[in-house]
Amino acid sequence: MEKSVKLIENFVSWQGEGPDSGRSMIILRFKTCNLKCSWCDTSVKMRISAEAPHLLSDIQNTINDKKAGLLITGGEPTVARHFDETVMLLNELHYPVANVESNGHKLYDLVMAVDKTKPVKFMYSPKIFTEKDLDNALKTLESLSVFKNVYLKIVYENNSLLIEFLEILAKDYQGLQWDHRIWLMPEGITRSDLIRNAEGAFDACEKYKLNFSSRSHIIFGFV
Repeated sequence: MEKSVKLIENFVSWQGEGPDSGRSMIILRFKTCNLKCSWCDTSVKMRISAEAPHLLSDIQNTINDKKAGLLITGGEPTVARHFDETVMLLNELHYPVANVESNGHKLYDLVMAVDKTKPVKFMYSPKIFTEKDLDNALKTLESLSVFKNVYLKIVYENNSLLIEFLEILAKDYQGLQWDHRIWLMPEGITRSDLIRNAEGAFDACEKYKLNFSSRSHIIFGFV
């Protein structure tokens, strides 16, 4: 029996965020997430979309035909019901580059489970709404610092907890040197939101010496 994974989306587009922004990608979206962020741009899609099985052989054929990278997102790829399928996709498919987007839930375990020879970039996007979130984000940051293929993508909001997190990063948190692997993105689920909030994100990037990501897929509507 051929191997398959359950997804709510499987299509070819472009990466809209982070270090591989603009690259052609086959985008595989899982349904379930462990968080409910108010500004999530895929919450409705995850809620109303039904899962369907997708053969690994078909995914591989698309990668080969379109010369595309692999982007695994959600939802949250590291929750229990998606974890093994995420590992299978990353370890068994052949691709020029892969991005995995995660809020950090079980990201350390995922990085450890994936073949180290695979060209994978793990995108850690911490969600910081409470003091407990900040504490967890710092602990996750420390645990992931040993992996040079983990990058940070942070939705910038002008709130005290996020600014505290950025201040810690700017001081080179415990000597971990994340600065060249951090992208800030404006908050918003529409083009007008992103353009309105981009100024604050640009200012923060300049202040903390970080990279800016425009979230092109929302601005240009290609996802």
